[in-house]
Amino acid sequence: MAAPTTDELASFAAHLADAARSVILPYWRRPIEVESKMEHDRPIAESPVTIADQRAEEAMRKLIEERYPQHGIYGEEYGAVRTDAEYVWVLDPIDGTKSFITGKPLFGTLVACLKDGEPIVGVIDQCVLDERWIGIKGKGTTLNGKPVTTSGCAELKESMMYATTPHMFHAGEESGKFQQLCDTVKRPLYGADCYAYAIVASGFGADLVVEADLGLYDYCALVPVVEGAGGVMTDWQGRKLTLGNHEASKGRVVACANEGLHREVIEILGKSWGRSNAIASAVKGGVWPLVAGIAIGMWPLGIAIGMLLSKPRK
Repeated sequence: MAAPTTDELASFAAHLADAARSVILPYWRRPIEVESKMEHDRPIAESPVTIADQRAEEAMRKLIEERYPQHGIYGEEYGAVRTDAEYVWVLDPIDGTKSFITGKPLFGTLVACLKDGEPIVGVIDQCVLDERWIGIKGKGTTLNGKPVTTSGCAELKESMMYATTPHMFHAGEESGKFQQLCDTVKRPLYGADCYAYAIVASGFGADLVVEADLGLYDYCALVPVVEGAGGVMTDWQGRKLTLGNHEASKGRVVACANEGLHREVIEILGKSWGRSNAIASAVKGGVWPLVAGIAIGMWPLGIAIGMLLSKPRK
């Protein structure tokens, strides 16, 4: 059997998004039972899931198994099969479930196709607003069939930066580096989930997105959309976001409208994080425990307490 073309894969990805839409829309702004998934090693331990999430993924997985039974699948709700296959589909039926269950139309269905572990096709589908971004490696990005490109400012100090929430960063290195970016950019903004990456790709005024603690299904579809529009998307060290790199990247991603912004951001996010950074972070959020600890010869304890106090509060 001949290998599928990227156009064929993109067309099928759109078909998967259509299937998810048909499941999700009947639940939109209607009473729906919400379950909680608990992961205590994450900065935000609780995450919601609904029957809409589950049924949408089921619908997409069924279509993949029928059309490409040799392909792998990696989904948020039902796990992974055949991830060593040449082609792997990565699915997030509702990225931004908290937005979905509170009636905010900034969630999206994410569909990615990976070839040899690298995202080559990505779809961001916002069913309520009827907006669909499709990115194809080497062929560009479209919004509802029309080409889009990033714009972005020239300097980080003039940029508009998105993150889903400031609480997604672990205390210490992650929160410390993110705070440095907040202190540098013109304005940090929150609460758009995958939609933030779509508006960066479209040149609508957002310049970059910086996030952490993401699953593979949270970002694979975003890579072809951002890069196809002329942007840059990597992990915090500037490495490619691939299936093989996921553990090393630790779910830390950055998407920028242009290479100049990306270089400035990586200078902050990619630098080493040593004792002096930990002390600075502790001083900023919990100076008195730090001083007290040092005074009694217990500076490690003082730093630890200070860092805990410096964690963003809801």
